[in-house]
Amino acid sequence: MHRITGKAGGDSLIEMSPTESFNDDINGYHQHASSSSGSLQQGQSAIDKHQQSKDSVFFRDGLRRIDFVLSYVDDKDGERKLERRKYYEANLVKVGLELETEDKSESEDGKTYFVKVHAPWEVLATYADVLKIKVPFKVNDIPDNSEMPMNWLSTPFRLPEQIMHPEPDFFTAPFNKSKSDFFLIDDKDTFFPPSTRNRIVYYILSRCSYLRDECADKDKKGIKRLLNNGTYTAAFPLHDCRYWTKSRDPNCESERNNLYKHWAGFISFFKEQPLNLIRKYYGEKIGIYFAWLGFYTEMLLFAAVVGTICFIYGLLTYDDNEWSKEICSEEIGGHIVMCPLCDKKCGYWKLNTTCHSSWQSHLFDNVGTVFFAIFMGIWVTLFLEFWKRRQARLEYEWDLVDFEEEQQQLQLRPEYETKCTNRKMNRITQEMEPYLPITSKCARLCLSGATVIFWISLIIACIIGVIAYRLAVYAAFASIMKDSPTTKVQVVGAYITPQLATSVTASCINFVIIMILNLMYERVAVWITDMGIKIFSLSITANKKKVRKVGENHDSSQHTTISYNFAMEGQILTKQVTIDDGPLLKMSMQKL
Repeated sequence: MHRITGKAGGDSLIEMSPTESFNDDINGYHQHASSSSGSLQQGQSAIDKHQQSKDSVFFRDGLRRIDFVLSYVDDKDGERKLERRKYYEANLVKVGLELETEDKSESEDGKTYFVKVHAPWEVLATYADVLKIKVPFKVNDIPDNSEMPMNWLSTPFRLPEQIMHPEPDFFTAPFNKSKSDFFLIDDKDTFFPPSTRNRIVYYILSRCSYLRDECADKDKKGIKRLLNNGTYTAAFPLHDCRYWTKSRDPNCESERNNLYKHWAGFISFFKEQPLNLIRKYYGEKIGIYFAWLGFYTEMLLFAAVVGTICFIYGLLTYDDNEWSKEICSEEIGGHIVMCPLCDKKCGYWKLNTTCHSSWQSHLFDNVGTVFFAIFMGIWVTLFLEFWKRRQARLEYEWDLVDFEEEQQQLQLRPEYETKCTNRKMNRITQEMEPYLPITSKCARLCLSGATVIFWISLIIACIIGVIAYRLAVYAAFASIMKDSPTTKVQVVGAYITPQLATSVTASCINFVIIMILNLMYERVAVWITDMGIKIFSLSITANKKKVRKVGENHDSSQHTTISYNFAMEGQILTKQVTIDDGPLLKMSMQKL
């Protein structure tokens, strides 16, 4: 195999030889169905197309899994888009992906073609090695002593064990294709979960060129550009089967149905979340999000209880509110004259005219409110600290320790790879890596920084403008509403006040400003990201961080050497590392 795009490993894909990419294809041909559009659709299968189950997520042969789907329609600019699709799909085949096209007659609207994409084992193994995807190599044999006292109290909130823990716990390490025998590969078709298969295929789709000559214009590549220019109308992975009923297809797992039954239904609102199943089906990022959402909701329960108690306290002391009694009293509130709300049309008014609003405000603004404010300050601190503990536990259990840092080092954005053509030798890894000259980097950062400062100033100006509006309009509303007919309405007339009108109109202005700025934020954020490109490279500090797992009785030079070997030789063998002049400490293997 050899590389087909770019000049260096950082922005290139790997071309597979026919024996590598199709050794798992039992039919011995590339099954890319023909269609009237002519988009790389010669070589129709000699096997008759059989009726597939609606739950099927496989090619027509029922064996190769659909990892991604591309859709397109014929339009007036069809010839140009047809040429792009032709070269793009040809380049996908070169890197080892297998394609199969469904004719538009099979679609519901009769206009859309669907290109199904399958990644065979060789492609998955190659790019899992490139992306350093962590996979299991040994079942976790550490005993779990997590039994809590009075654990039976949580029984009504628990889910079945097969839902909470859909697979065993493993020790994991970054995949190494040359050492694949070390990993627990029982079935190559199911070794990588669907979320990992989708990630690998999308990595290839986002970096594959759609020109005949890949080196002619390095900017002309990636599925995002093809979606933006209308060559393809959509690109997406498939869900597993139908969610509302159990799959009738024995080859299709019913994880989605389990999630719907035990998690997504309203009847399960009081149950614990099957985070391991969510993570297995949707991936780690979605799993972490719902872990945070569930934890936040659980912590809000304590705040809600305290807030309800404070509200009940306001109800119980409603009749004993001395402040409201004094305001409503003719002897006290009736003798206190307040200044006019505006200069010309407004007159003096007595304090007891606010009698009703003072009684109502006591429900939410009483002595208990002070306690609630103090409690919320403590609650926020506890929430953050407990979430850090929960997050650290999930990072360890899901093997996400240093995940973000490692991914930044191993996987660069395709847009960055396209624009950054310079290379330099990394002193730590001894590999070529992309970099920007210092002049270009400073210019981009200065421009991005100026843009950020401008937008911050604009936001501050909008906030000051709204505050000035509230101050200026309050007196105007007081003058206008003094003799307004709305004040004579029996039910709501007393509630329509200058304060309310000012607050409502100011909130509407705030809403309009936020919506307009949000539309601009999206475009500016993408532009700033492209302009302020940051280079991620390995550092000695990061390597020393990994070495702390080995031992503490060694000097810094030994640490650096061990770290270098750790990074270069592959973590699968790090369990065998020994130290000559100190105790042997086992490497801290991360759990899945």
